[in-house]
Amino acid sequence: MDSSEFAFKIAGSLAFKNAIDKLKAILLEPIVLLEVSIPDDSMGDVIGDLSSRRGKVIGSDSQGGVTEIKAHVPMSEILRYASDLRSMTGGQGFFTMEFDHYEEAPQPVVEKVVAEYQASKAE
Repeated sequence: MDSSEFAFKIAGSLAFKNAIDKLKAILLEPIVLLEVSIPDDSMGDVIGDLSSRRGKVIGSDSQGGVTEIKAHVPMSEILRYASDLRSMTGGQGFFTMEFDHYEEAPQPVVEKVVAEYQASKAE
């Protein structure tokens, strides 16, 4: 007996859904290494802002009135960071960033991504 192309598509779809359920798939988000140079008097504001963006400060060093902060921050949280940093430091702060690794996204982020995906599918 020959199977139709449609039957193979359905079987593949069901197998994929079954595998995803068994594997307990997780959503990963990109994390960047952010290096920020700011005047010393802006340190509290900048560290507080990084924390509000789910950032994890991994080190800081102060020298000659300038503080260098290194932090791991989810990329999605710093897409508009340049203007916010400019506001916090009176235009005196600057930063660099580079991809560092992936981490499991927290549940509220997962729920938001799933809701956005379902909304786009419904359109």
